[in-house]
Amino acid sequence: MNRPMTGDPIHHPPRPPLFAVGGCKGGVGKTMVALALLDYLLRRDRPILLIETDTANPDVWRMYGREAGVVAEALDLDRAEGWIDLINLCEAHPERVAVVNTAARNNQGVAAHGATLNRALPELRRRLVTLWVINTQRDSVELLEDYLRTLPGAVTHVICNTYFGSADRFGLYRALPASEEIARRGGQVLALDRLADRVTQDLYSRRWSVARALRRGGPEALPLGNRAELERWREEVARLFDALVPGELPGRPPGTAREGSPDGSVSAATA
Repeated sequence: MNRPMTGDPIHHPPRPPLFAVGGCKGGVGKTMVALALLDYLLRRDRPILLIETDTANPDVWRMYGREAGVVAEALDLDRAEGWIDLINLCEAHPERVAVVNTAARNNQGVAAHGATLNRALPELRRRLVTLWVINTQRDSVELLEDYLRTLPGAVTHVICNTYFGSADRFGLYRALPASEEIARRGGQVLALDRLADRVTQDLYSRRWSVARALRRGGPEALPLGNRAELERWREEVARLFDALVPGELPGRPPGTAREGSPDGSVSAATA
């Protein structure tokens, strides 16, 4: 049994959460969820600690590492030292919302070293909130069960990436034995709206944040149609995060609930 570290977090106010954007396999859309979350938090003036762990393709770090309000670090969570550094960075920046963009196939690192983070969370006074991104394939769903055995965290939300199909094509998740436990603990199932491919490519190829891509004027500005599509997607995704993020931040209004979708159905937050 992995016992949490001792300390006296009860008499201290909670700190901002640690959001882990996961999925364990490549190509499910973790980067899109991470950059959308960063954009959402920055628009609401939340200081951010960005931890990029995809050291082979650090796209999120490239897009947001130099943005105002962001402290960014790259870590290797396949190694024990990376987890130690993650905990120390969260402790060193207590006022910042921590966002961890995980690498593909990080399930081995989680299994080997995730217990270290589990032990430190009470003293860090941060809730571990996982955003698990899935496509319609079985392995992206089954890998979630392996993750939860090591890092159950406070709550896990499942993000269905509609790039791979409409919300009704994600039925495999509802058959997952862990789905009931996720819902019982407040986890929601939400749909990530699809961004047009050409605009996605604009962000990746130019290594721009969403805010940078929406700037008007100048020779590097995106064409109006591309910007209009990005603005549409930005507002759709904001509705997704409106259902998840405000209740996790310190100082949320009294009575704000962390409620899930109890039947495992995909929420209409982005409809």
